[in-house]
Amino acid sequence: MPKQRITKEMVVDAAFEIARNSGMEQVMVKSIADRIGCSVQPIYSYCKNMDGLRRDVYAEIVRFIREYVLAHVGPDDLFAGTGRAYIRLAKEEPHLFKAFILHRRDNIASLDDLYRTETNPRMAEAIAKELNISTEQARKLHLNMLIYTIGIGTVFAVTSPGISTEEIYGQQEMAYRAFLNQIRKEKQ
Repeated sequence: MPKQRITKEMVVDAAFEIARNSGMEQVMVKSIADRIGCSVQPIYSYCKNMDGLRRDVYAEIVRFIREYVLAHVGPDDLFAGTGRAYIRLAKEEPHLFKAFILHRRDNIASLDDLYRTETNPRMAEAIAKELNISTEQARKLHLNMLIYTIGIGTVFAVTSPGISTEEIYGQQEMAYRAFLNQIRKEKQ
């Protein structure tokens, strides 16, 4: 029987599935080789070091999350729908959510830096228009909800047997209303 040709794509796909099912800490050369059904040698030929492979896996995680969020957000509910999609992701894909959230982000020295690198620049404009607030206020609201959603999503992803989705959505909605009320008070 001819030998199977192992490709870099196969290695990254196998590593992604391991991260998805067991977490990034389980992405190791031996576990990848076992998943593909080969020796470790082909894995080493693509991975000069694990950092490069982990970057490739992280890129796959980001791609997956973008597609997931787009599939779970309606065009008429972009802001709130995105927040709920991340919460749903935390429940359905806890290992990918944790890998995404806990991934090191370089060159972040302020919340402003975080906001610029982690959000769609047009979102603040859409929020401002929808809520009849300034773009700066919308940006502040969006940042507050980003931070809150990351926090509550992390709690959601690491609890067992798990907090109900309805309870988490309720908390998220309560935080949204509190942040929005504060911003509107500041406007006066």
